[in-house]
Parts: sequence; C-alpha cells; structure tokens
Amino acid sequence: MGQTADDIKNKTFRSVYLLYGEEGYLKRLYKKRFISALVADGDNMNFAVFSGKETDTKELIELADTMPFLAEKRLIIVEESGFFKKSNEELSDYLKKVPEETCLVFIENEVDKRGKMYKAAAKYGCAEEMKTPEEAQLKKWVAGTLQKNGKKIRSSSVDFFIARVGNSMCTLESEMDKLISYTGEREVIEDEDIATICSVHLSNTVFDLVDAVSGGHQKKAMELYGEMLSAKEPAMRILFLIVREFAALLAVKEVSRNTRDKKEIAAVIGKPFFTVAKYQAAAARFTGEELKKAIEECVEMEELVKTGRITETLSVELIIAHLSRREVV
Repeated sequence: MGQTADDIKNKTFRSVYLLYGEEGYLKRLYKKRFISALVADGDNMNFAVFSGKETDTKELIELADTMPFLAEKRLIIVEESGFFKKSNEELSDYLKKVPEETCLVFIENEVDKRGKMYKAAAKYGCAEEMKTPEEAQLKKWVAGTLQKNGKKIRSSSVDFFIARVGNSMCTLESEMDKLISYTGEREVIEDEDIATICSVHLSNTVFDLVDAVSGGHQKKAMELYGEMLSAKEPAMRILFLIVREFAALLAVKEVSRNTRDKKEIAAVIGKPFFTVAKYQAAAARFTGEELKKAIEECVEMEELVKTGRITETLSVELIIAHLSRREVV
C-alpha cells in the first residue's frame, strides 16, 4: 500500500497529489476513491475536474484558492494537463502554498522528474507512480476479482490468462468481464474459456513473430505481421515492439549465464516468470552478436522510414525476410 492509499484510508489528506504512470486502472481507482472520500453526494460546489492540455493555470489557481462552501475540503482533479512535462513557473510556485482546505489531485501519464512541477509536488505533497503490481500481487488480484464475481480459477489458468492478454490491469479487467459473461452460470473458468474468448495482447503476437523468425519460419512470421496490420496496428509500433523483444532475448541470454533462477531472470527482463522458458528457447537460436545486429538493423530501418527512403509497412517486411533467412543456431 502506497502513501496515497494510506492517506485516503486514514483521511489525512495533503493539499497536492500527483498520480502518474501508465497503469490506467490504478489512476481510475484512486480518482474514484478521492471522490468517494471527499465529495458528498450531489455536491457540485466543492468538486471540479480540469482535463487536457488546454487547462488554464490562472483559472485553476483561482478555484484552488476559493474556500469550500459548507464543507471541509474542496477537491480539484486535473487530468492529462501536460503541466509536468513542461515549465510552468506560476503553478510550480503555487504548489508550495495550496490552502489546506483544498485537495489538488493531478493525474498524468508522463512526467519530467527533473522539472520544477514534479519536484514541487513531491516536496509539498505526494508524487506516486501508478505502476503495474508485481506478478504475485497481480495474480492475487485477478483471482480475487473473479472470486468476488462468483468464479473460481486455477493458479495455472491465471498464469495462462496473464500470459495471453498481458499485464495491464485495464486490459485484464476488461477480459475478466468477458470471461464472467461467457461462462455464465458455470463456476470454474478453464483454459479453454480463456483461449476462446480472450484477446491476445499485441506484445504476445509480436513475440510469436520474433519466435517464428528465430526458427526460420518466414511464412508464419509474415502471416502474423499481416494479422497485426489487419487489426490496424501501426507498422512503426510493431517495429518498436520487435526491437523490444530482441532486446529481451539478448537480456535473457546474458543473464542466463549467471543464474538459472527464472524469477530473477524475469525481474531483469520485466516479464512474468512463467514466460521465461519460452524466451530462453527463442534466445538459444541466436548468438549474442546476432541479437545485437538484429536490434541495430531495426534501428537503421526506422531511420530509413523517417528519412522517407522506405515505407513503414515494407520496413518490417524486410526485417522479417532478412532475419528469418539466417542459419538457425
């Protein structure tokens, strides 16, 4: 439990909070908790939301300085303002003196920790990253959520579920809703249910593509690439994810020289421990130098796209064609 959760639980609110990071589920959860804790039903006088990069600094400060009406606190939520990625002298200075009757909550995707805004929020309030929980916590959350909805699931099936759809809590929540609806009155969720109804996360499809390339299966790799393009995935995002998978394979190869502990390896590459075996198998088909070269070629291909010398779609096709023709280790 982080500082924000402790403050909400103990009702000891600071004047400034910054919740940042990519885990949208947690940001949405804490937003609801702040509203539930500080805003009475139907109270529109002491609650306001500012959203987007057009948020007016002066208007925000003016409202934050206004005493709450017949309430202890005024809650102001500011979402995706971009204030924490650029300089804002007026607002960064103001964060030092936000009235104690005001609770100012910023919810952002990205922040610059070197900037005055971040430093002011961290010093005079609470700045907390909303990141995906560790693997054990994530599995416990999935099983617990399903149990609350009258469903049971084996530990191995939770592994399969996370491996298939990814570890984003937003995605997992959405896919659990699908599973609950799909299984109806049936109590136990099986692997077959997950395979039938749950969407495969893009990063998993990209791994399958890289795995096909590593085994010299060019046709399969091209088919997977075509499926991703048909699903409206941008070619440059696919290329970025291919680079990330090659980097993970290189890391697995290097870390595996010093340890066989799958959990330790998983922590280094940022993957669930139960996926380490498949990464080790794919990495074993490359030498370290081949993986480094593959990453370099992807970066060079991206540069060719940026300079207009090749199309985005063709760039990935060429990477697949070239790397899948290599002699498999």
